[in-house]
Amino acid sequence: GELAGFKLNPIEFDKDLDDHMLFVTACSNLRALNYSIPTEDTHRSRAIAGRIIPAIATTTALVTGLICLELYKIIGTPQKELTIEAYKNGFVNLAIPFMTLSEPTAPATTKAVVKGKEWDWTAWDSLDMNMGDITLQEFIAHFETEYNLDVSMISHGVSILFSFFANKKKLAERMKMKMSEVVENVTKKELPSNQLFLVFELIANDLETDEEVELPYVKFRFR
Repeated sequence: GELAGFKLNPIEFDKDLDDHMLFVTACSNLRALNYSIPTEDTHRSRAIAGRIIPAIATTTALVTGLICLELYKIIGTPQKELTIEAYKNGFVNLAIPFMTLSEPTAPATTKAVVKGKEWDWTAWDSLDMNMGDITLQEFIAHFETEYNLDVSMISHGVSILFSFFANKKKLAERMKMKMSEVVENVTKKELPSNQLFLVFELIANDLETDEEVELPYVKFRFR
């Protein structure tokens, strides 16, 4: 019922149309970033697209088609928010053959009490920060003033950037450093010039109750 009146208009891909190539380049680069594959610009992507020999592997084609059907629901219905029942999980085995669609289950929620209010967050949620490349001291102060939280540990991947039990001298030095500098200093790796975000995991306690508050990851834009 929610998708009543929904209509698809097929578009034939043309590598010589800039709008088509901008979309394809964006999608291919997103996939490349997920698998740490070098990205390409639009010009290079156009050359690659022109040399592709069409081929169909049945299971790959079927799965890709099912994914695209779900994608159409997201990008094709911007005027209304769909409920989870509108989406489908697909289970396929072409050897039998067998295919069935089912409603996905909602993601598990974690309850947190922030500033006296309950918040049920999932693995898809994040705390987004767009304050520029602030210092570690400013980062911690932000959670004190904005969320009434005392941050006791900050990690980035497998690296601990800040902890209450760390060397006091090192902590004092890091407090004055920008977050990107702290990451580079601890990981001993330079951040790529095209990277815009950093992901942090926090352990924090409520300043009033001193109880630990479970938080989603922090998506920190530093450029």
